[in-house]
Amino acid sequence: MTRPHVLLSVAVSVDGYIDDGGAARFPLSNAEDFDHVDRLRAESDAILVGAGTVRRDNPRLLVNDPGRRAARVGAGRPEHPLKVTVTGSGDLPPDAAFWHHGGEKRVYTTESGAPKVSAALAGLASVACLGPEVDFAALLDDLGALGVGRLMVEGGGRVHTAFLASGLADEIRMAVAPMLIGRAAAPRFVHPAAFPGGPARRFHLDGVEVLGDVAVLRYFPKRAAT
Repeated sequence: MTRPHVLLSVAVSVDGYIDDGGAARFPLSNAEDFDHVDRLRAESDAILVGAGTVRRDNPRLLVNDPGRRAARVGAGRPEHPLKVTVTGSGDLPPDAAFWHHGGEKRVYTTESGAPKVSAALAGLASVACLGPEVDFAALLDDLGALGVGRLMVEGGGRVHTAFLASGLADEIRMAVAPMLIGRAAAPRFVHPAAFPGGPARRFHLDGVEVLGDVAVLRYFPKRAAT
């Protein structure tokens, strides 16, 4: 069974934060970067965010450009990628925008979370149980069996940390915004964890692209630095 190629996509401030920690979502990217992210969404078979992102940011996670949607349909693909989220508790709001825009949705959860999420999202999403705990390797196996060849992961920090700590991320797209957040309680890209190889392991940097005032770095964690 072939697992999907896993692309982690994140925007960070110069001091490493992904948000300012306020009640409203704080935009780090610019128009050029947002358009680039939209292109990557159009190239993906599925987009994944954690349940915390669904609850906090209320994203729709759509391909916004009409031409890109038309190209997907012309190639025999759905207009929008499969939307995926993962929850251990099963606590997902059925009125979130995530469920009411785009095409198919799939939720991965645990044995304890499955009854709750199945009842709350009846008719809105398919639900898959990963066992007593969230198993991201099993999640990728299931997506591969569904024909997903390219998975784009857009957060949040706990999900990015899980993919990296498990050695399951193939690529990181990091957009660095020219600003400083400076708040200790603000969220970061990843949480403390035991990452493969530890701090001595250096990722392979494949390229840097300038999009307006944002620098986009492309890393491949499974390759050694050259």
